[in-house]
Amino acid sequence: MALLDENRLLPVDQGVRALARALYDAVKNAPIVSPHGHTDPRWFAQDAPFADPAQLLVTPDHYVFRMLHSQGVPLESLGVPRVDGGASETDGRKIWRCFAQHYHLFRATPSRLWLDHAFETVFGFDTPLSAATADDYYDRISQALTRPEMRPRALFKRFNIEVIATTESPLDDLKWHKMISESGWDGRVITAYRPDAVTDPDFEGFGDNIEQFCALGGQSSTSFDAYLDAHRDRRGYFKSFGATSSDHGHRTAATLNLDRAGAKALYDKVLAGQADAAEREAFRAQMLTEMAKMSVEDGLVMQIHPGSWRNHSTPVHQRFGRDKGYDIPTRTDYVAALKPLLDAVGEEPDLRVILFTLDETSYARELAPLAGVYPCLRLGPAWWFHDSFEGMWRYREMITETAGFYNTVGFNDDTRAYLSIPARHDVARRVDAGFLANLVATGRLSEEDAYEVIQDLTHRLARQAYKL
Repeated sequence: MALLDENRLLPVDQGVRALARALYDAVKNAPIVSPHGHTDPRWFAQDAPFADPAQLLVTPDHYVFRMLHSQGVPLESLGVPRVDGGASETDGRKIWRCFAQHYHLFRATPSRLWLDHAFETVFGFDTPLSAATADDYYDRISQALTRPEMRPRALFKRFNIEVIATTESPLDDLKWHKMISESGWDGRVITAYRPDAVTDPDFEGFGDNIEQFCALGGQSSTSFDAYLDAHRDRRGYFKSFGATSSDHGHRTAATLNLDRAGAKALYDKVLAGQADAAEREAFRAQMLTEMAKMSVEDGLVMQIHPGSWRNHSTPVHQRFGRDKGYDIPTRTDYVAALKPLLDAVGEEPDLRVILFTLDETSYARELAPLAGVYPCLRLGPAWWFHDSFEGMWRYREMITETAGFYNTVGFNDDTRAYLSIPARHDVARRVDAGFLANLVATGRLSEEDAYEVIQDLTHRLARQAYKL
């Protein structure tokens, strides 16, 4: 038996389902355009075999280990490394057995759909993962990982990936991207500029980060103007390795547009470690506007990911570091928050600012109206908790009437787990096919237009929005 229903996620009504299936079939084999993600460029640079099933599918994927941890499974037992170098499980089979024993926790979640997609389409399984089948899964996957066709570059071709963007700190030397560039391989792996480490005063090691960052560009950290020039230098360096976008993970969407004297004074106070919480937030807000102004200069597409209280658990953050599943959605304001940035550069014809959210209540109330009028704004798809069937459907329902399809950017998979990329794109294509078929069935869209739009949502809009 198959792990996957061939008509999964398509509408229940048989007439609508038939059209949705036809729309899906028109794009199911289309190339994957992945303009924003967190895969490791080292995979493509070294093209080494993946170590074992646990290191491929469990340990690096916070979607997976956060669910197990919510049921009391220690992160150490899943191989998640500790900041202090303390003991974490290194036996891949033990990690895998723990994962399999708890696989029932993923019932009806998007992670279950993504994992089953990989198990069936990549490895050929037709029986579900469980404690009873854990060793069979582990052995078969381990054996598969030794074959040349399971190496990162071969999978890149197999998955029909046209382009994939990774995300790097401004302190990164991009050596893996350089290795890819010099290897002669024709796969397109590009970077994206993520300056949070040097724009967020609450980022760990902020003062030292600033010193290192400015030194990379031959600038003095004591001058705000030199600090901005260091950003220009690093952005140019990232562009030399294919970057077409910057990415900003601020907790809020707050922006400011201070005069130069005010901005310099704020920088001096932040750099000296004397800024209070409001002033630190003001600095983050000012830097979003500064980054937008630089995007006008250099053409990088700007992505803003507010609304996440990142690393919410202080003990887990201290023990395991950043990005361990504790990014929790918060209420997010966009209309007032973005006004200073939009007043400064919102009408610039070549600027692109892509807005994401974890606050679904903002879709119809704020995001769609903003993107429906400001030329620079586009809406990114739901991410993190909402890159799911229901999340994607709600996103389309709440933004399409006001912003249309063409003020959105298609689908971003936003993943750290390589094998989930085709699975996530498959889910998005099925959701969009069902949504479009429903519009046709209710007389709001012609069938001819639906076939055009499904191509746009699958790959054309992402290419355009991210200048790929």
